[in-house]
Amino acid sequence: MSSIRERAAVSEPLLQVDGLTVTMAGVPVVEDLSLALMPGETLGLVGESGCGKSVTALSIMRLLPNPPGRIAGGRILFDGADMLGLPIERLREIRGDRIGMIFQEPMTSLNPVFTIGDQIAETLVVHRSLGRRAAMDEAGNLLDLVGIPAARGQLNRYPHEISGGQRQRVMIAIALACKPRLLIADEPTTALDVTVQAQILDLIGRLRRELGMAVLLITHDLGVVSEFCDRVAVMYAGRLVEEAPVGALFARPRHRYTEALLRTMPAANPPGVKLPSIAGTVPSPRERGAGCSFAARCGHAIDRCARDVPELTGPPHRLRCWNPAP
Repeated sequence: MSSIRERAAVSEPLLQVDGLTVTMAGVPVVEDLSLALMPGETLGLVGESGCGKSVTALSIMRLLPNPPGRIAGGRILFDGADMLGLPIERLREIRGDRIGMIFQEPMTSLNPVFTIGDQIAETLVVHRSLGRRAAMDEAGNLLDLVGIPAARGQLNRYPHEISGGQRQRVMIAIALACKPRLLIADEPTTALDVTVQAQILDLIGRLRRELGMAVLLITHDLGVVSEFCDRVAVMYAGRLVEEAPVGALFARPRHRYTEALLRTMPAANPPGVKLPSIAGTVPSPRERGAGCSFAARCGHAIDRCARDVPELTGPPHRLRCWNPAP
């Protein structure tokens, strides 16, 4: 961790998102989002379903379906390049090469009519100009790297012929094929059993250290964040509400939503006790109201919370709350 902090102190952000606003059918779903990711750093982006995490990831990759989605404001800089101003040909060069992405559900991301070997090799042919034989040979090396047994014997299999955990490993192999500078992992362990989850996260962590890449980990699992990330950014109803180094945020959460999330962690409760939940649900984009979107679920809301959107204060501990925890 210290080496990452030292690199961060002397480096420019690898990824910088400033004031990102995204709409769906004209309705804001992500509002005024700003965050930065340093080279070699892991940032956890957390929040309940519907908070805008995946929309943020797709916006960074310029993969947001349009229509109905539209980036209505802000800028996204990757390694100094303006992702929102790049022509599509240049974006295709960056995606899959300098930025890799692990999508939520590999069964819908992998092509069912092509073998897994073909799908890994395609990335190498397009971005590394390898011939077919060399690309397939490297595909076998990548399957071995991500821990698939008898890797070369799996190259001619189709996605439906392997397990969910193996499909996720194939997605990781594709994302890492070109040794990207940034890996975006969107709920990379969803629907996997606990043992496979741990293996996948250990794999990403090991490869991060070996390749020196930055990781944007999108998850709702704070336990994963506590073990895996350097910093954590908390989203609620399309807005960033808190961001801090992991140790500081877990030791002293300031936003009432973060405080409530931490209380729902199994590690925060005695064994055998029913886990607490946060009353209510994340409001839909059309129901967010004029003030803080968490006000209706917050036991510490004051009059101003329902009236005005809190400003984002900080750094280093960034916060958007009118009545934060002391």
